[in-house]
Amino acid sequence: MILNSQKFDGPPGGDVLVLIHGMGSASSAWKPIIPELIKAMTVVTLDLPGHGKTPMSISQAMDPRSLGDAVCETMTSLGIEKFHLCGNSLGGWVALEVAAKHSGRVLSVTGLAPAGLWLAPYTARYPGTAVLRALAKTTRPLSPYALRYEWARKLGFSSVSPLWKELSYEICLDATIAMNTATGYFPAWDAMLKKRFDSPIPHSIPVTIIFGDSDNTLPASSCQERSVVPAHSKWFVIENCGHAPMWDSTEEVVAEILETTKLRK
Repeated sequence: MILNSQKFDGPPGGDVLVLIHGMGSASSAWKPIIPELIKAMTVVTLDLPGHGKTPMSISQAMDPRSLGDAVCETMTSLGIEKFHLCGNSLGGWVALEVAAKHSGRVLSVTGLAPAGLWLAPYTARYPGTAVLRALAKTTRPLSPYALRYEWARKLGFSSVSPLWKELSYEICLDATIAMNTATGYFPAWDAMLKKRFDSPIPHSIPVTIIFGDSDNTLPASSCQERSVVPAHSKWFVIENCGHAPMWDSTEEVVAEILETTKLRK
């Protein structure tokens, strides 16, 4: 499947970085870090099936490994053979799967709060996911207005970011619209049940894993198992940061992505 993509040109002849969003999100989630990244490399953002501008297809498998195949197919369609990867949440899991299965094409991987790093896979959706999705769809017409008020931003983002009061209106609106329109949300959820990331990645591919110390979506107690990732991975935790490090710690995330890409040189 060819995914919707957007290319942001960096210096001529430079490397390419592919950004993969999480479940219920969209490529718009990467806006805060793109301006700095394109100073060093070309950036390609993707919308996973049933997210953003990529339609849902009943023939598209939604498990992380299959989504990784779609990422590679899309990059081939763009004429890009090798690339760096950075993914958030489900997108981080997808990035790791691409590096494991298509290692000849991947130059480095940066996982921002990647999913799949648990010892005991989930056997059912998070409690409340249906309610959250229904609430998002119901409130969609009011979002452009309600999000101008602190109570609405707190309702939607206090569990995602400890810095929710500082998130821009644009970030909140983009994220709300993405969740509202994500027809691939439940298919992606169901496709990752009873699974975890457990594939080897060659030592030649640099891997950096970043979590926030205030990640309520994938907490350290159950979803941040270091033994699951390759032994050569760099792993660290950012203080006062939630499930979307590219929002809460923009400068640090950009610096780590660039540092990871340089490790392959």
